[in-house]
Amino acid sequence: MLDIQFIRDHADVVRESQRKRGESVELVDEVLALDRLRRDALQRYESARADQKAAGKKIAAAPKEKKAAAAAQVKQLSEEVSKLKADADKADEDYKAAAWQLSNIIEPEAPEGGEDDFIVREKHGGIRDFAAEGFEPKDHLALGELSGGIDMKRGVKVGGSRFYFLKGDIARLEVALHTMAFDYARSQGFVPTITPTLVRPEIMGGTGFLNQHSDEIYRLRTPDDDYLVGTSEVALAGMHENEILDFSEGPVKYAGWSACYRREAGAAGKDTHGIIRVHQFYKVEMFVFCKPEEARGMHERLLSMEKEMLGRVEVPFRVIDTAAGDLGSSASRKFDCEAWVPTQNRYRELTSTSNCGEYQSRRLNIRYRKDDGSAAACATLNGTLATTRWLVPILENHQQKDGSVVIPQALRAYMGGQEIIEPACRKVTA
Repeated sequence: MLDIQFIRDHADVVRESQRKRGESVELVDEVLALDRLRRDALQRYESARADQKAAGKKIAAAPKEKKAAAAAQVKQLSEEVSKLKADADKADEDYKAAAWQLSNIIEPEAPEGGEDDFIVREKHGGIRDFAAEGFEPKDHLALGELSGGIDMKRGVKVGGSRFYFLKGDIARLEVALHTMAFDYARSQGFVPTITPTLVRPEIMGGTGFLNQHSDEIYRLRTPDDDYLVGTSEVALAGMHENEILDFSEGPVKYAGWSACYRREAGAAGKDTHGIIRVHQFYKVEMFVFCKPEEARGMHERLLSMEKEMLGRVEVPFRVIDTAAGDLGSSASRKFDCEAWVPTQNRYRELTSTSNCGEYQSRRLNIRYRKDDGSAAACATLNGTLATTRWLVPILENHQQKDGSVVIPQALRAYMGGQEIIEPACRKVTA
């Protein structure tokens, strides 16, 4: 949610941000109009309420013969106040409903355009020449099936399309990856956190995930209508709802490890092969609460941590600056790290880190105590440190001609010193 005073003072900035996102510019003027109606309705209510209180005080002092008339006047004012209160509440609801539809203000440096208009900031690592090595690379699913570690067929049998089983060394590889991410985050001052995967509608909406892509979120039709999270960012943001944080010792930083669920409704027909786009996966997510003036520097720090993790698993990757039209509603700027997938001959997204400014904290009423004792909205940021999808480039970039996979050096300590994932020697008939 945006600061209404900022919208009043800088309406053109908000309109331009909406335009760059490809979203409604007219919504800005609608919000301003509803804000004026809300303030007018509130003023009428407060004025009538003051008259009611003044009239009430006069009853006791009124002569006996005038008390009945005074009481009648108070009753009439009370009825008027009730009506004006209802009008003010309705005007406030209408304003909030429109204001919550506005997306965050885009940072001026963010590229303009849509999904394909990103800017490549940097590239890391060399791309293997498999032809020079004398063999055609297998895709991650073939490698996983060869080792007995990925079972899509039985996953579909149990959970439906885009579900899977990870077994044996591939399952161990995923746990190793996330454990390494957890340990690394802890070494950088992040508090390791296992988060809820079910959240209240107020928390899901407060993080901005119901503005766009809400059709990709699983909703449980229980009496509470809870949501399954697609990232622990949601739970971590909501953890401090309606609280005032203490930044005297620096930003508050968490690393959340959780199962994540996405319908991928907007990706029909895309990446149905293997585990690139699936309905359930695991992720370690960084989340930071800090002072607004610290947010840009913290954003670069989260990006550097993502780059460090990708360097540890030894996959070629690039960093892109996401275009305005491809940002989520909460993000003012977003950097993605994309790893090279040999069999697709392209880079694929592995991490995202977003600066959300004060957008989420205003919606969730999360503030921090300033030096002067007053409370103000804080900034929030998030960033991916590891996900199930990382297995795709790890398997493909580290494969050998015989179908084995070399385990990246940094992960071996988390797998008991194992160096190679070998093809399975024993097959089980379905």
